Amino acid sequence: MMAAAPPSYCFVAFPPCSKDGLVVFGKNSARPRDEVQEVVYFAAATHDPGSKVECTYIEIEQVPKTHAVVLSRPSWLWGAEMGANEHGVCVANEAVVTREPASESEALLGMDLVRLGLERGATAREALDVIVALLEEHGQGGNYYEDGSSCHAFQSAFLIVDRNEAWILETSGKYWAAEKITEGVKCICNQLSLTTKIDAEHPELRNYVRSQGWWNDDTDFNFSEVFSLDDDHLACCSGRESLEKQGGDVSAQTMIDVLRDKDSGVCVDSESFLTTASIVSVLPQDPSFPCVHYFTGTPDPSRSIFKPFIFVDDVKLVPKVQSPSFGDDDPAKKIPRFQEKPDRRHELYKAHEWARSLLESDQDKGQKLMRIMLDLEKQGLEAMEDILTRTEILDPAEVVDLFYDCVDTELKFFK
Repeated sequence: MMAAAPPSYCFVAFPPCSKDGLVVFGKNSARPRDEVQEVVYFAAATHDPGSKVECTYIEIEQVPKTHAVVLSRPSWLWGAEMGANEHGVCVANEAVVTREPASESEALLGMDLVRLGLERGATAREALDVIVALLEEHGQGGNYYEDGSSCHAFQSAFLIVDRNEAWILETSGKYWAAEKITEGVKCICNQLSLTTKIDAEHPELRNYVRSQGWWNDDTDFNFSEVFSLDDDHLACCSGRESLEKQGGDVSAQTMIDVLRDKDSGVCVDSESFLTTASIVSVLPQDPSFPCVHYFTGTPDPSRSIFKPFIFVDDVKLVPKVQSPSFGDDDPAKKIPRFQEKPDRRHELYKAHEWARSLLESDQDKGQKLMRIMLDLEKQGLEAMEDILTRTEILDPAEVVDLFYDCVDTELKFFK
């Protein structure tokens, strides 16, 4: 029996479903319950010819220039579950199971491809091209979890978004297909969703599935039908209805509400999995406005707050949402891997654990704390709304400490 892929959810809303010329992106990252996610920023950089980059399991060629990125990632790995770059590109991945067994041998992880797409692509289409070229060259494979006792390998799907368009990219091994989206609402989860509308694909895709006997030309080529194990590729997205119900009004707040919804299943809190971190990004179609990216940096969005980040030069780093670094002594870097699990909790994560125990032991106090937190979040959302509706150009100095200050204020409330 193949292990079930963690039930993460990714969304994008374009006008006319979203507010005032905004593209709104969101993801809940469902991962093993005790895994810690950190939020990290890497500045744009230039690299010497011939340099290499050490991904989670393998080393690959570096490119001459990498873009600035902000990432939410399981703190033991190199890549990311989701993130954004300075050009307003957002990428999130989903682990998926296809009829092709995922490779356990170490290659690029789906999460590595998220980061590589962001570091190397200045548009959604460029990020897609980067990801599929690297898949072709290096393949995907290796353990998705920090688990020394067994290997959990998956194929990957991606939602890749910029101010103008989105691409849904679904893969199986090195084979892939993609659909371009420019309007309405789309959701991807841990099942294949592409059907017959395919706007780009691996040049050998159809020959390959013919040779496997999975498809002959009698029917329209339907990617999910050809690659899914059974009929589980149809009933995916419970959150989509809630977004569509908004009529043309999807905003950051709406997306946050959808990500917090436990009844719909979008906010995962089960025996094996928990939403360990969330992101919402607002990408104005007018390039004179900045993109705003909200991160929780903590588990369970219904008990976390979304804090805004805007790319500017010399943005202030936020060590309080970064996990400790173990360098070469990290059990994730030693072979055999994951022989022990170090304590990867960052300061904000620890504060949240304390708040959670308070919520459980003293309901009144807990509820009161939650109300204060949500009020803090609302102030952040309103300040960002102001930035996205005013006529004068944003002064970078105004937001250089933005994410830092939000995390700091949140921590102060917990103290």
